[in-house]
Amino acid sequence: MKKTPLRLCIVTRESLPKGSLLRIVKNKDGQVFVDDSFTLEGRGCYLKKDKNVILKAQKTNALSKALRCKVDSAIYQDLLNKIGG
Repeated sequence: MKKTPLRLCIVTRESLPKGSLLRIVKNKDGQVFVDDSFTLEGRGCYLKKDKNVILKAQKTNALSKALRCKVDSAIYQDLLNKIGG
């Protein structure tokens, strides 16, 4: 039986299965993307698929801290759209 990989949400600090998280990546050119495939290269971090978690991440600037760069508010809007928030 194959184990489900667990990843840490940067806001809630919970270890969750990859399927219940969103991955955000900064590539070597400094561009930030939402990684739907979980395979893009670069510095990545994970957020729980929860509207409140995404809004808290935006309020506390969690993605900017985790990715060590300025994250545009459009990324947060994209994340909310993906979960239907």
